[in-house]
Order: sequence, then structure tokens, then C-alpha cells
Amino acid sequence: MATSTYACVRDYERQALSLLDRQTGDFFYGGADNEQTLSDNTADFKRLRLRPRMMVDVSNINMKTTLLGQEVAFPVCVAPTGIQKLAHPDGELATAKAAASLQTGMCLSTASSVKIEQITENVPEVLLWFQLYVCKDRDMTRQLVKQAERAGCKALVITLDRSMHGNRRRNIRNKFSIPPHLRFKILDSLETPLLDKKGNDYAFLNTIFKVTVTCEYIRWITTITDLPIVAKGVMSGVDAVKALESGCKAIYVSNHGGRQLDEVPSTISVLSEVVKAVNGRAEVYLDGGVRTGTDVLKALALGARAVFVGRPPVYGLAVAGEEGARNVLTILRNELKLAMQLSGVTDVEDVPQSLVTYAARL
Repeated sequence: MATSTYACVRDYERQALSLLDRQTGDFFYGGADNEQTLSDNTADFKRLRLRPRMMVDVSNINMKTTLLGQEVAFPVCVAPTGIQKLAHPDGELATAKAAASLQTGMCLSTASSVKIEQITENVPEVLLWFQLYVCKDRDMTRQLVKQAERAGCKALVITLDRSMHGNRRRNIRNKFSIPPHLRFKILDSLETPLLDKKGNDYAFLNTIFKVTVTCEYIRWITTITDLPIVAKGVMSGVDAVKALESGCKAIYVSNHGGRQLDEVPSTISVLSEVVKAVNGRAEVYLDGGVRTGTDVLKALALGARAVFVGRPPVYGLAVAGEEGARNVLTILRNELKLAMQLSGVTDVEDVPQSLVTYAARL
């Protein structure tokens, strides 16, 4: 499919939702309950305004940065999004190839529809992190951690905000179910009598994932791996500090894309609080609502080291496979570079907070 006329992420979103069946489109697009947080995630970026600086030489722009010591070409990475083969037969493998081609990173979901090794063996150059849903049975958690280590993942991203599956009304109304030919491939590879290999839906996941991820559980994980641990799902300064004290090496501000508890704040609205609490002790990342290069620039100005995007690459994947996912990431990269140049910013690692103000304060 020709994609040369798609000018922005929203173009891919609209086309993807027109191509996917309603069940699948709503699964990827939808949020929890009234979808207030889903809406706020994007809307609150638009309540921020940029205050560009003139008389700055922007002929040379640095977009490279490092995440836990690993270099990426620009600070936009792929967020963990499960069962991507719903969008395209190549699923997460195509998304990984897209990220690798642009020299950026990807975080692979525990609910992936491909195995970790399938990605690292076919795309060894990609910077791959593994998003970990901790299990009730610690041996299952240990197996997942060891899978990630053997495959060459560079970090573990522990999701804190999935105590239970969120109430997603679109899925209920659509009677959403995962087609029988698709599997949670990483979970399928676990060796345990506790895992029902016939289970193939999100209700099934509730039976194996731990209800509460405690500080003690995180500290235990630090004893079984040398991989750096990133705490994902942090929405307050207090929790950021607790995560660091439990052994986490980075903080990932996220509300699960508005798919868990509705009517929590947007991620961009709490970013400054989290950055202040962390106080330079660790890198801070953000996902939720990022749709443009100016969104990325605003997050960097408020202290994020990088942003992660989940739905946008999947929309690209649905439209044109690997090419579509790559095009979406390319759009965000190019928009960010232009926004930097027009704002008088020359380095993604040195974006001043004064660049951002609230529209009401103008």
C-alpha cells in the first residue's frame, strides 16, 4: 500500500482503524471505562505551548542520546504492546526491524505474539528491552527473566500498574477475543504445570500474573538478574522514590495508555513531579499520548530522557507492515528535528524547561 501521502501519525491512525475489523481496531485504540485518561493523555500535551528561542545557530542538531548507557539515534522508542500479530502477520518482528533500521529501541511485551529469540536472532542489532509482568509463581517470573537474559535483552521493564486487567468497555461490547491461531508465545514457552497452555485471552492472564508488585518483590528480582530494572507505571514522585529505593535503575512514567484505571492524570501532567522527586538519580521516560514531534520536545523539556510510543507503530504496522511502522517512527523523528530547529534547541540532552509553558499562562 502506498504510504507517501501520509503526513502524520494521525493519518496512519485513521487508515489503520479503517482497515482493521472493529474488534481489533477497538482493542488497540480503546481505553478503560469512559476513556477519560485515554483522552487526557493526548489533550494535555496540547495544553502546553512552546516558547522558541531565536538567534541560535541550529545548523547542527544532535538527536542522539543514551538509555541506560545504550545509544539510540533519537529519543523515541517503541513501547511494549502485546499481540501485535492482530495488526499484521509479521507482528512484533516487523516492529523490531523498523526500530532497528532507525537505530532506536524497542520494549517487547510479555504478551508478545512472537518469542524473544525470534527477534534477537533475526534483528540482532535492535536495542531490545523486555517488559515483565511478574507472576504469582516466582519460578515463572524467574523463567521469564532468564529468557530475557539469554536472548540478549538489555533491561527489564517491570509493569507496576496491572494489578488486574482494566475494564475496557469496547472489548466487552465487541465480545473481543484473541483468534485461536495467535498465541502468547513467550508465556507458551514457560515450563510449569501451573500454566494452562489452552488459555488464550486476557482473562487467562489474570490467573497467572501477580495482583500486587511490592517493593519486596522488586528487590527479589534484583537478586536473580544483573539486568537493570526499569519501573513502569509510576505516576507520582512518592512511587518513583520507592522504586529507586527498591533497586530500580530508571523510572518510566505511564498510565498503561489509559487502559487500566480511568480518570488518573495524564502522564505529561505528572512528569515534572516525578522528575523532581528523582532529582537526577536516574533516567526518566514517558509514554502515553505522544503523537507529534512537538509532543516529544515538550516531554524532553519537562525532564524525560526519552519517550516511548505504543499505538502509533502498531497503526503503521496495520497499514503497511514493517514499512508502515518505520514510516511512523520516521515521521516522529523528523518532526522532532524540525521542532528543535524552529525552537532554537540544538541537543536532545539539553532542552530547557523554560521552552514549555501552559497555554493559560500566555
